[in-house]
Amino acid sequence: MTTATPFLMFQGDAQAAIDLYTGILPGTRVLHMQRHPAPTSNGGTVMLARVDICGREFLFSDSPPVHAFTFTPSNSIFVDCNSREELERFFTALSQDGKVLMPLDNYGFSSHFGWLNDRFGVSWQLNLA
Repeated sequence: MTTATPFLMFQGDAQAAIDLYTGILPGTRVLHMQRHPAPTSNGGTVMLARVDICGREFLFSDSPPVHAFTFTPSNSIFVDCNSREELERFFTALSQDGKVLMPLDNYGFSSHFGWLNDRFGVSWQLNLA
């Protein structure tokens, strides 16, 4: 069967991102981890990891070469939260040392919504379901 899986390429921060996401998002866990034989030129150690984030599989990798590009908000992870408290907890944790693109608010299409880039540059849209 043909499948499509989101692939997140980091430049040395894949393990730190995995640690953050598994620490705050319920049901998030590492399914498989393959390490580079030695740290990459940018210090990364994750060759390829399969991570279940809230029931969806993602691939993580530390790129050995340093690139002139990183993540962009045009691709984001959209999370429907079960409660306002959960949404606010996720927003606070993910936005720490990151950048808030849309603060938590009522935007008409949602009674409570926020959009941010975390400290790794990964973009998250958090919504009260």
